[in-house]
Amino acid sequence: MPRSQRNDNFIDKSFTVMADLILKLMPANKQAKEAFAYYRDGMSAQADGEYAEALENYKEALTLEEDSYDKSYILYNMGLIYASNGDHQQALELYHEALELNPRLPQALNNIAVIYHYQGEQAKEAGNPDGANALFDEAAEYWKRAIRLAPNNYIEAQNWLKTTGRSELDVYF
Repeated sequence: MPRSQRNDNFIDKSFTVMADLILKLMPANKQAKEAFAYYRDGMSAQADGEYAEALENYKEALTLEEDSYDKSYILYNMGLIYASNGDHQQALELYHEALELNPRLPQALNNIAVIYHYQGEQAKEAGNPDGANALFDEAAEYWKRAIRLAPNNYIEAQNWLKTTGRSELDVYF
């Protein structure tokens, strides 16, 4: 049974009814509508913590989706799942794929920076200051790109850039 038919609460049912109505009225071909249905089911499963089911739906949506912009969000959501499960390498690959399709995706840039920053902290704790600094520099570059796209977001990253001397600008917004 599709996830959209299993929702138990009022809000989920309301969302499903609206999404199904939009899907029916949407001026798109059958394949695009089917891709959207898989994407919607993937988001629902992801919200419920059903990551394996979400990934299955996202992978199916990717095979059906033709629009590169929409594909970028599918890949981004898959990256979120891998990152939350600690598979940072796979998450990085998916975020980079998403950025290849949609370079204006600041949340992917931010998440890449977060992973590099985390890896920098790990290297620092392991007694590898040179490796840590290289990873922190990578994080800084991705945060700068994210901030350029969304100057009012990522305030903590802006503060980190400034306090670590990795910022060329005093104020981004």
